[in-house]
Amino acid sequence: MTENERQITGVLLAAGGGRRLGGHPKALLTHRGRPLVEHAVGVLCAAGCTRVHVVLGAAAGAVRERAELGGCVLVENPEWADGMGSSLRAGLDSLAGTQARAALVSLVDQPGIGAVAVRRVLAAYEDENSLASATYDGVRGHPVLLGAAHWAGIAATATGDRGARAYLKEHHGAITLVECGDVAEPYDIDTPEDLAHLE
Repeated sequence: MTENERQITGVLLAAGGGRRLGGHPKALLTHRGRPLVEHAVGVLCAAGCTRVHVVLGAAAGAVRERAELGGCVLVENPEWADGMGSSLRAGLDSLAGTQARAALVSLVDQPGIGAVAVRRVLAAYEDENSLASATYDGVRGHPVLLGAAHWAGIAATATGDRGARAYLKEHHGAITLVECGDVAEPYDIDTPEDLAHLE
């Protein structure tokens, strides 16, 4: 384990209720025979995240029962229905008191983003002031790397479904952009039509 890997914790946002999917929690969608949340954790681990915090919300009890998430820190966000911002805040809050100096944040509903892309973003880490984002043909997306020096500012502006967007827009000059369009596809599983992306 490199020093960098010790200092970065993966934060997987997996709390969504799948409102546009007819209320099927995204974490429990089946991908390659297992819950999607398991696949997403596997990607983070394969990329080099030795610690992963998983933020659960909708059907958290069922996710705990059905998904094998041993070794992960499970964080329940009771305010998950308020949007991704509350889950990002819960994930960052869960890192308080750990040795993490950066969070690598990914979303459970983007199975087209694999370990190669995540590893590229991880490699942009320098210290707790780091900010990095995957881009796809120049458009910013996930995963994002958020150094600990930014967590308070991000938590203060993460509302609704915006997550870190407002903070990153304000600090765009400080973000290391990491092109991943050649190795990953950033589609979301949001609608019934998107389910075709699952295997």
